[in-house]
Amino acid sequence: MYSGGDQQRGEVRRIDVQRRTLTVVVFSQILGGAGLAAGVTVGALLAQEMLDSASLAGLPIALFTLGSALAAFSVGRVSQRWGRRVGLGIGFTAGGLGAIGVVAAAVEDHVPLLFFALFIYGAGTATNLQARYAGTDLAPESRRGTAISIAMVSTTLGAVAGPNLVEPLGDLARSLGIPPLAGPFLLAAAAYLAAGAILFIFLRPDPFLLARELAEIEAADAAAEQSAEQAAAEPAAATGPSPAPKPETGAYIGATVMVLTQVAMVAIMTMTPIHMLAHGHGLSSVGLVIGLHVGAMWLPSLVTGILVDRFGRIPMSVVAAVILLSAGLVGAVAPGDSLELLVLALILLGVGWNVGLIAGTALVVDATIPENRPRTQGGIDVLIALAGAGGGAMSGIVMSATSFEHLSLGGGLLALLLIPVLFWARRTRARPIPAHR
Repeated sequence: MYSGGDQQRGEVRRIDVQRRTLTVVVFSQILGGAGLAAGVTVGALLAQEMLDSASLAGLPIALFTLGSALAAFSVGRVSQRWGRRVGLGIGFTAGGLGAIGVVAAAVEDHVPLLFFALFIYGAGTATNLQARYAGTDLAPESRRGTAISIAMVSTTLGAVAGPNLVEPLGDLARSLGIPPLAGPFLLAAAAYLAAGAILFIFLRPDPFLLARELAEIEAADAAAEQSAEQAAAEPAAATGPSPAPKPETGAYIGATVMVLTQVAMVAIMTMTPIHMLAHGHGLSSVGLVIGLHVGAMWLPSLVTGILVDRFGRIPMSVVAAVILLSAGLVGAVAPGDSLELLVLALILLGVGWNVGLIAGTALVVDATIPENRPRTQGGIDVLIALAGAGGGAMSGIVMSATSFEHLSLGGGLLALLLIPVLFWARRTRARPIPAHR
């Protein structure tokens, strides 16, 4: 039996380790942001150059998003068994190796290698997202949105810097005999490998393993206390219950919010560079627009997390749907040569995604317990990745068959599906989610 002193010492340890965890996650996310920006900014352009086809330009996004789906599943399973440190460290390392493969494929003009390397590179994207969960393992429920936001806002520095380094990195690549569009993947390789090393070395003690240990202590105390009360009243019934799991509905709703926001965001974002180049914008302008978009994906996080904690997960999910619709409408009416309106559309797109991701993540964390948390989170991120892959693959086909304006409007309208889903969530009673499936 555990004493009240054990609980108090456990709480003090929880606070100390949470502070250290967030510090380590912040540094890894800065590097992770720089790594993911490469594929977002020039992946489609590199594929268009090597394939000589605009209709297949969405394929890189689809490939590394599919890779991120496999990685999300794997990182979730590894983290469930061995902790966040091992799972996240392996995931970022795989992403770095994939980025090296993309550079090699560009040098050799080897399309099959490009496809395979982009698939592996997707592990970095999945791991960068999975790291946000590490910040919540030890956070109190009332502060989980804020904890998610601290992890995500740290990505801003690298994510914004990456797209705006497209031309300098292209010049560096050219000087090394590498195609310029592969230059950002040099940065991605170094950034992902460094992020993996930081997490593997410094994420000690592991926040998830500690959270699971503390949950077992709390459950044992609760069981012992209830057994003692039952024994005093009725000696024959002295068995304590297992911990009561959290509601399942929140996990389903959180997954739906994140999936729909991911599809809407990826579909529009993927084709923006192609649309811009077709209307006479240069690479520097593309880098500016995507840089501001990626910044809008991550920079509002600190405020978003506070709002999610204060006003609730579902109301903020509705806000995400409205912002994404606004982004689609602006993109649909913006003239192709209007840099200002494209910037506005992509900033709104990033903000809407940010709000939806943080609100959805908080719903998932609230609805899980340590016995199923990383495994469930990894499974949900698989759905998010597959949704993004579908959005990326279809975006080029839709734009070739219609126009960027139709694609943008369709993405905005898709986000409105969140409204009936969230209305249903309000009317649905929560059901328990089993610890093991």
